[in-house]
Amino acid sequence: MRRIVSFMHVSLDGFVAGPAGEMDWISVGDEIFDFAAQRTNEADTALYGRITYELMDGYWPTAADHPNPSKHDIEHSQWYNNVDKIVLSNTLKGLKKDKTTVISDDIAGKISALKQLPGKEIIMFGSPGATQSLMQHQLVDEFWLFVNPVLIGEGIPLFKNIRERVGLKLLASTSFPDSGVVCLHYEKK
Repeated sequence: MRRIVSFMHVSLDGFVAGPAGEMDWISVGDEIFDFAAQRTNEADTALYGRITYELMDGYWPTAADHPNPSKHDIEHSQWYNNVDKIVLSNTLKGLKKDKTTVISDDIAGKISALKQLPGKEIIMFGSPGATQSLMQHQLVDEFWLFVNPVLIGEGIPLFKNIRERVGLKLLASTSFPDSGVVCLHYEKK
């Protein structure tokens, strides 16, 4: 069975964005990009909520074509253009775009069916609402939480409306000294 792996930056106090969606507190750089690319290369499908999809699709298809693209821009742009994209959205219902499927209803059933199909991992970048929705149906198998050394006090929480205890097993932790970020890799027990 395919696994859904959530990649999420989170503040030390558990928020994924500020009250107005601010993410200017997130630390990224080549060290983190190279580390994350090792895992994204294991995936052939990207899963997004609408807002994250629109941000990603507004940049990644042509990121490698910009003047002086970084190594990360080139590599992730190629990956993005080659993988299938699944978007959970009522707003984008009916969107027709190559390699992109919008799921607007029976999310749990359709994602469960997707996990049964042959293929590699399904990576979910950001998308806190989609993550929370899939967690309610116990469909997220692993978490890569990039814990940033900042307290933002309020905003969009990563974990919300958890109805029952979810046991997690720590598989690895990786620290990035330059930024102070720690990646915690958990799988659902």
